[in-house]
Amino acid sequence: MNEQGSSPNRLAEVAGLFLRLGFTAFGGPAAHIAMMRREIVQQRQWISDEYFLDLLSIVNLIPGPNSTELAIYLGYRRAGWPGLIVAGVCFIGPAMLIVLALAWLYVRFGSLPQVGWLFYGIKPVVIAIIAQAIWGLCRTVLKGVWPVVLGLVALVFSLLGVNQLILLVCGGLFFGLLHWWERRRQRDVVSSSILPFSLSGIHELWQKALPTIPLAGVAAAIVPVSLLTLFLTFLKIGAVLYGSGYVLLSFLRTDFVVRLGWLTDRQLLDAVSIGQFTPGPVFTTATFIGYLVAGWPGALLATLGIFCPRFYWSL
Repeated sequence: MNEQGSSPNRLAEVAGLFLRLGFTAFGGPAAHIAMMRREIVQQRQWISDEYFLDLLSIVNLIPGPNSTELAIYLGYRRAGWPGLIVAGVCFIGPAMLIVLALAWLYVRFGSLPQVGWLFYGIKPVVIAIIAQAIWGLCRTVLKGVWPVVLGLVALVFSLLGVNQLILLVCGGLFFGLLHWWERRRQRDVVSSSILPFSLSGIHELWQKALPTIPLAGVAAAIVPVSLLTLFLTFLKIGAVLYGSGYVLLSFLRTDFVVRLGWLTDRQLLDAVSIGQFTPGPVFTTATFIGYLVAGWPGALLATLGIFCPRFYWSL
């Protein structure tokens, strides 16, 4: 197994590999990871299979697109700090440029009948992909009564427009408290003070957050387009989003359709469709949205905002 280090030859290897993957890695995170494993473990033997699986386990514990974070760290493992930057840029860059070109075509010709059929054909496929991913995730995660109940409650509140971050925090706290309570009950040493205090803390957080949550179906006031707001919104999404690009749709709709009013539901679905059928990370949907909202500067800032945390979390 090769050790970590930086040299022109290794940097060139990293650039060549991830540039090729950036242009050819279709199929989403699972396909990207399989391609990296074949190239890096089986063919080039940069790391062992056990180490690769350890890395895969680690990137599942941090926010953001798993395949992009894995690519960044593999570049660092092979060629040090320069490899970290090169691997990330080469894997993200091709997809960003392809999506940017498609965004320009969409803005210029998207309303024409001869182009509109393309997006109508893509949307059902994207919906099927998202439904299949959700179904597979549910079969893996929803084991037992409480996960099902928690999932249904979260679904109801999500449909009512409750912010996803609030649902994630409260769901995690609830499940953690439930697990703690069950363990204490098994030992017959139930505490009567800590649990009520924790639940009251959650209740206070919920009461403070609830008045500021917009309800679905209520028309949001259109906020004037600001490059700073665009960048910070994507930076926030990139920093806190767990799961794959399939989860991205909900966050994008909450911010850009409901809260800011910069996109319509149709435009958002078109953006996600473009991110799905182009190679590379699905998060390049941000490039498309940035261009729709604010042209070339918006596309670059949106891409920078959503991918910057990837380099931080991969360190």
